[in-house]
Amino acid sequence: MANDDIPTIGEAMLERPRIDFERGMSFLPPVSILLCLACAGAFAWQLSTGALASEDAIIKAGALNGPRVAAGEYWRMITAVFLHGSPDHLIGNLVVLFILGMACEHAYGSLRFVPLYLLAGLGGSALSLVNGHTSVGASGAIFGLAGALVAFFTKYRREYLLRDLRVGSVLLVWAIYQVALGFMNPMIDNFAHIGGFVAGLLIGVVLRKRPREV
Repeated sequence: MANDDIPTIGEAMLERPRIDFERGMSFLPPVSILLCLACAGAFAWQLSTGALASEDAIIKAGALNGPRVAAGEYWRMITAVFLHGSPDHLIGNLVVLFILGMACEHAYGSLRFVPLYLLAGLGGSALSLVNGHTSVGASGAIFGLAGALVAFFTKYRREYLLRDLRVGSVLLVWAIYQVALGFMNPMIDNFAHIGGFVAGLLIGVVLRKRPREV
């Protein structure tokens, strides 16, 4: 047989069929559900304590506030991620947190998903401090999940096939909606969106995928 008829190792790898990314995906991602419940519970607490009555009230509840963080209250960089400024703000974030969380838990595994979410939230809070406004919301961390998925599908583009592109369209609409809210509601910070996305992207570059059977 001529050497030209024998495919190289690289060619053989490229010819392997890609794995359906959605195969085996759980529709009840445990960590994502817990995070959604935590945000919903925190919002119920906000309503019961009058935390939405004023800026001072939501700062007291744990919102991100530059002067308070500079004074040593660094815990606000995490607590603010679980607070929200209005019912529509909360509901919009919970829907996308569930969708992206489902994909991220499937891609990276539930254990790796926890630090990914928290570090993305910290990244969003860190850049939000540049803006100097009091802010709340999970959208910075959620943008981080989007960034981590971009990194995942870039790294493993020859290994995994994403069949349903409608999710991407939904996420694009949500991102536009969140950015628009950021311009209209001073409690929602577009700096946090950018910071979260960049943090998630960088984490996704170094984070290993979840081991799975082929």
